[in-house]
Amino acid sequence: MIKVLIVDDSAMVRQVFTRELAKENDIIVVGTAPDPYVARDKIVELRPDVITLDIEMPRMDGLTFLRKLMQHFPLPVIIVSSLSRKGGKVALEAIESGAVEVLAKPGEAYSVGDMGPQLAEKIRAAALIDVNERAKTVDLSKFTGSRLQALSQTTNKVLAIGSSTGGTEALKAFLTRLPGNAPGIVMVQHMPANFTAAFAERLDSLCQIEVKEAEDGDVVRPGRALLAPGNMHMLMRRSGARYLVNVKSGPMIHYQRPAVDPLFRSVARYVGANAIGVILTGMGADGARGMLEMKEAGAVTFAQDEASCVVYGMPKEAVKLGGVDHIVSLNDMAERVLQVV
Repeated sequence: MIKVLIVDDSAMVRQVFTRELAKENDIIVVGTAPDPYVARDKIVELRPDVITLDIEMPRMDGLTFLRKLMQHFPLPVIIVSSLSRKGGKVALEAIESGAVEVLAKPGEAYSVGDMGPQLAEKIRAAALIDVNERAKTVDLSKFTGSRLQALSQTTNKVLAIGSSTGGTEALKAFLTRLPGNAPGIVMVQHMPANFTAAFAERLDSLCQIEVKEAEDGDVVRPGRALLAPGNMHMLMRRSGARYLVNVKSGPMIHYQRPAVDPLFRSVARYVGANAIGVILTGMGADGARGMLEMKEAGAVTFAQDEASCVVYGMPKEAVKLGGVDHIVSLNDMAERVLQVV
């Protein structure tokens, strides 16, 4: 049984989350707290396995509390907050400070019905993470100052990437290794609306390639990476010799929007053997079926290995289904992918 502590200044949010999580057989809410000071005492008393944490709270903001928690009493933390564009940047900072996931509170984009199963899935993923070992899973220092040289020539290859839990740091490690004329990239990272724009901006400031939150009709071209916007699916299409993306709404798939499977399947259909698929750390099976379709269409496919994953879920399912050509450490992924190019 996974023990959860809910930390939020809204009594209504605490009540709704408690009610929704009570529907799950493997999750129990052991307590709630209206602010970090109450949460601190309840953590010591109740020893939760996972904490959900709001960012904007009285007496101490969630980000400050998270940093103190990671320093003195590390636990898997899921940020659940109302994410405006400004809030998205704060949430990204929370991920870099040790949080394992970010979710948007129920609102216009997410109904309470959507939120319950999605929150439960994120809690299950978080419970699997050893936060004491998390920093050791990827040697980020290896990526500093060791970017690959420019490719000798650009190509019409398209690189499709899917990731979830732990994916923000994995994507950063991978993309910062790529040269400025790397193949065009389309990618899905499970994250809510507004957070994706901040994440894309952060990556763009760190990478040699251009990274942007995708807009409907954006062209996929060498030196550019398009990130599916939160709460929207992203699909590939072709117009003459050009590859474009469609950004659209639709039902959640694997409890996710954006989901990896729709992107991978559209890449299989329109790009075929010119595609390279990469599935990174994350819980669940999203992307496994789509990666198999990519492989069957002639694409070369990669999965992150278990040792370098925060959660070895999505890559594992893709391997089990037979859709993976190469299982590679995150530290070696960029070099191996560019060898194929």
